[in-house]
Amino acid sequence: MTEFTVWAPEATRVRLHLPGAADHEMRAGRGGWWRVEVPDAGTDYAFLLDDDDQPLPDPRSAWQPSGVHGPSRIYDHAAFGWTDGSWTGRQLPGSILYELHVGTFTPEGTFDAAIGKLDHLVDLGVDMIELLPVNAFNGEHNWGYDGVCWYAPHEPYGGPDGLKHFVDAAHAKGLGVILDVVYNHFGPSGAYAPKFAPYVGERHTPWGQAINLDGPHSDGVRRFIIDSILMWLRDYHVDGLRLDAVHAMPDTRAVHLLEEITVEVESLSTHLGRPLSLIAESDLNDPRLITPREAGGHGLHAQWNDDAHHALHTLLTGERQGYYGDFGTMECLVEVLTGGFFHTGTWSSFRSRQHGRPVDPRTPGHRFVAYLQNHDQIGNRAVGDRLSASLSPALLRVGATLLMTAPFTPMLFMGEEWAASTPWQYFTSHPEPELATAVVTGRRSEFAAHGWPPGDVPDPQDPQTFLRSRLDWAELDKPEHREMYDFHRRLIALRKSRPELSDPHLFAVEVRHGDQFLVMRRGGCLVAANLAGKPQRVTLPGVARRVLLATGSGVTVQRDRIELPAETAAIVAL
Repeated sequence: MTEFTVWAPEATRVRLHLPGAADHEMRAGRGGWWRVEVPDAGTDYAFLLDDDDQPLPDPRSAWQPSGVHGPSRIYDHAAFGWTDGSWTGRQLPGSILYELHVGTFTPEGTFDAAIGKLDHLVDLGVDMIELLPVNAFNGEHNWGYDGVCWYAPHEPYGGPDGLKHFVDAAHAKGLGVILDVVYNHFGPSGAYAPKFAPYVGERHTPWGQAINLDGPHSDGVRRFIIDSILMWLRDYHVDGLRLDAVHAMPDTRAVHLLEEITVEVESLSTHLGRPLSLIAESDLNDPRLITPREAGGHGLHAQWNDDAHHALHTLLTGERQGYYGDFGTMECLVEVLTGGFFHTGTWSSFRSRQHGRPVDPRTPGHRFVAYLQNHDQIGNRAVGDRLSASLSPALLRVGATLLMTAPFTPMLFMGEEWAASTPWQYFTSHPEPELATAVVTGRRSEFAAHGWPPGDVPDPQDPQTFLRSRLDWAELDKPEHREMYDFHRRLIALRKSRPELSDPHLFAVEVRHGDQFLVMRRGGCLVAANLAGKPQRVTLPGVARRVLLATGSGVTVQRDRIELPAETAAIVAL
């Protein structure tokens, strides 16, 4: 006998639909749950609500082999042959993250193909892979943030077994896996869950209706999200989750959903005996997200830090448009390196209001994930251009040095380690003509408001936009790209060999700066960076014994002074 269950608290009738067989009436039970036991159920199934004869996939479907509009398929999580029994996990503190998109990481765009590149990541020296969302969405190609099946991995990537093979292989190489998950909205096509229950409310996010976290029947909605989170961590053995745009998850209840998630993940981590990390993406600059629950916070382990990105990006590129307007000074970078955020209750010209909240100086810096590039900061530029398209290799190395020696958890975006020349553009493959047109029109209108001619903005629906965004691994055979890759390897190895370079204590970071240069003290190491297009002599706060790493040739040290050629950085030992 196979038991089928589904939550549909407002339905008057629910039937189980098995292809090629008679429908089965389901029994209403407590809490809006419907159940039925069926002998010889087969593999595929769907549900019929009330008197509607349209078969709908299971909102909790673990497998959608025919796409998000097709029937669900029974999947047995216990049947997979895991080989990672000795895996004890990977903690976030001290780790280096590597963000990748399965569909464009390799030419094949599958989990299995990505497994073939794991040795590259091990050689690079990263610790944890952060996968962009892999739950099922409509169409073949997408960033993944339009997912509609929150329990089912995308079938073209390899489906449930494909994801498990990837995680299992990563663990065999000593790499942790973090999964990016989206619980703030459903994608625009194939979202059948709201037909079963009030999963969405009246409020809106920039991408669709907000999830119902505090209205009628929100207990079941919250359970739906929490059970999905526990499933990824338990059944797929992933080591952490990155929660997308939590500021777009309005919740007025006394105990915020994020705190509920933290409590249940903490219990699961204790049971499994391995660390499980929760990382938030938030636009609020609110340290309560990463403040322990005992101190009145939500207790998440880390959050993405856009202020760190903006502070570095503006200094390296000179860009000041949009939300970069308040950044771009050495003083700004110093505030971030020593205080976590730049906006801490200060005026934000982009928002035309005060923004943020101060960070307790006792907060460890590893709770902030910092980056020079990520999927948003590249892909949401009009043409998806990487820093390598506008910066010299010398400045790219300076930026990498500052990132890897800051008191934060550093993250690289796929290909950044070799200064990939391929763009990473916004691509979609919506089958519905009206939705495809709306995406193209909306994208071009958005950038037209910032002065970009519509013809310069790539068509997200054009297959070439997707193909252009795939990494070109052959670039690693070219000297200029290999040199950049080798530099990142040496930089990461140095960070791991010197404990002061990963010391997370913000209060211990000392920074001096001048005209386009700064010196950051990290215990027994000094990081000196010259962003100017001319050589500079910089006085050091101590006597340097030797240069541990330089981004270019010509760096010389004389006791408490260092000569830095144009666009050069160095790490020296005191």
